[in-house]
Amino acid sequence: MLDSTRPVRTRIAPAGLMFLAITSIGWGFNWPVTKFLISELPPLTLRGVTGVLGAILLALLALVRRQSLRVDAATWPRLVTAAVLNVTGWMVLMGLALLWLPASEAALIAYTMPVWASIIAWPVLGERPTLIRTLGLVMAFVGLASIMGGNGIAASVEKLPGIIMALCGALGFAVGTVFSKKYPIHLPPITAAAWQIGIGCLPISIIGLLVETSHLSKVTPVGWWLLVYSTVVQFCIAYVSWFAALARLPASVAAIGTMAVPVIGVVASAIALHEPLGPGQIAALVFTLAAVVLATR
Repeated sequence: MLDSTRPVRTRIAPAGLMFLAITSIGWGFNWPVTKFLISELPPLTLRGVTGVLGAILLALLALVRRQSLRVDAATWPRLVTAAVLNVTGWMVLMGLALLWLPASEAALIAYTMPVWASIIAWPVLGERPTLIRTLGLVMAFVGLASIMGGNGIAASVEKLPGIIMALCGALGFAVGTVFSKKYPIHLPPITAAAWQIGIGCLPISIIGLLVETSHLSKVTPVGWWLLVYSTVVQFCIAYVSWFAALARLPASVAAIGTMAVPVIGVVASAIALHEPLGPGQIAALVFTLAAVVLATR
């Protein structure tokens, strides 16, 4: 039961909101990018190798900025756990989900994440949802339901593996979000992102290179440019911004704020991949943006 008489009024850092917006834009556009790229490269190799390259770029950037890459012994367990939850599970499950689902549907299912994060954050972090944030969460899901209605999602047997993978990825990322708030990693954002992405993507790249066959000659010029986007924007810029936002915002607010991602993903997929776009998507945009505003109050 919500206690509206004594709401938790956590100060919302403007810098956190700025980083959250950068994350949402970067990840939103990456859904159609990834959907296109898995038509030219196998999913595990694609996600793993681009992630490792992104981690190397971030490590070099950290060194250029004179930030140490050193991690003390006490930090390693939480660093590895966060990497598995926030990177490995998400990358593998969402990459595979796109084999069964359109980019727009995968993005919608993936961003049930804020529900799980808000539920977990209550007992674990004591972030009791205020009435206005609960309203924001409800409005966000009205927006997602509007998109789902517009796209005519059919939970058929053929799509079931993708649906299950997307839901599991969402739950794992929600656990990782709360874990990162409960056990913060005291490293600069660039260093923290470099280690988490590197640790999280290295096993994916190794497995992908061992079990999958890549034909680089089949990658189109557009595909090479999108690989640059996936490496630099998704991993370097968006992930650094996400960790920076998470350090400045309550876990529930950060999670709800990411619900702009599927709206961006659906619109971008409609434009780039000719996936469905109609009144439902427009209504969803209004509801979801209103929800993000409410969540950050």
